[in-house]
Amino acid sequence: MQFAICGVGHIGRRHAALVARHPEAQLAALVDVRPELATDLAREFPGVPFFTSLEDYLAHGPAAEVLTVATPNGLHAAQAQQGLRAGRHVVIEKPMALRTTDAQAVIETAQQSGRLVFGVMQNRYSPPAAWLKQVVEEGRLGQVHLVQLNCFWNRDERYYTPGSWHGTQALDGGTLFTQFSHFVDLLYWVFGDVENLQARFRTFNHKHLTEFEDSGLISFDLVRGGSGTLQYSTAVWDRNLESSLTVVAEHGSLRLGGQYMDKVEYCHLRDYQLPELAPTNPANQYGAYQGSAANHVHVIDNVVDTLRQRGQATTNALEGLKVVEMIERMYALKAKL
Repeated sequence: MQFAICGVGHIGRRHAALVARHPEAQLAALVDVRPELATDLAREFPGVPFFTSLEDYLAHGPAAEVLTVATPNGLHAAQAQQGLRAGRHVVIEKPMALRTTDAQAVIETAQQSGRLVFGVMQNRYSPPAAWLKQVVEEGRLGQVHLVQLNCFWNRDERYYTPGSWHGTQALDGGTLFTQFSHFVDLLYWVFGDVENLQARFRTFNHKHLTEFEDSGLISFDLVRGGSGTLQYSTAVWDRNLESSLTVVAEHGSLRLGGQYMDKVEYCHLRDYQLPELAPTNPANQYGAYQGSAANHVHVIDNVVDTLRQRGQATTNALEGLKVVEMIERMYALKAKL
């Protein structure tokens, strides 16, 4: 299966490397607006053609079944639609878009072109997250009372470098979009939609680094019953602190924790023994800072399996749309502060 990768930064290069190593996939082309990358990419991916615009690739490049969009957030929706109109299935890095209307336009274009859209929400492949989804679906928690989601990471001047798209309102969109949308996705995937949102947003040490907040406190009710909070910050000094999810429910309590929500730290459920879980992949390494677990290999597997009709998409376009819509509702509360 032929993949073209649009955007060859940290994550795009990871996609390219995983496609190149995949037994059922092949890297057809690389696309990035920075021509200075060509020499390094030619050494890393010999024989793979390089294009400096998506338009040039779609007009003159080799055919590919799949276009992976791993460019700045604000470009995702428009470039995904370009790929779909050109007959490609599309993999979109998180977030799918920065506005609900743009995400809806992607879905409409996919329907018109008869192509599939895959979202990248890597937390779904984490063994602790998959286990949590299972125990909730099996009804082992009973009625959920409280859900507490904490995301406390370090993102400082080593990440928000001058001249970068990181930290801009137009291309980045905000802390919830770039850093924590996959945790909002986890909340929705396991517990469903939220309502009755209230929020406070603060900027503690990013005033000269970003055009948006570095911290937020959001409370909500779960549509299925129960209440919750999302507390997040990228103002943590020097290195990431934790990503954690605590649940208090009718039949017990549990907590996923660690720097990247990579382990079950507490599980006390009625008539239940925690099974041995598969190890979680290590964190993505970006030099001076780290991201969440490196689960992109599972994304490539899922795309190949789905398009070969051996499975179904782990994160479909409608779910990607829902995460954008939830974050948009959270950020809409800024205007009311």
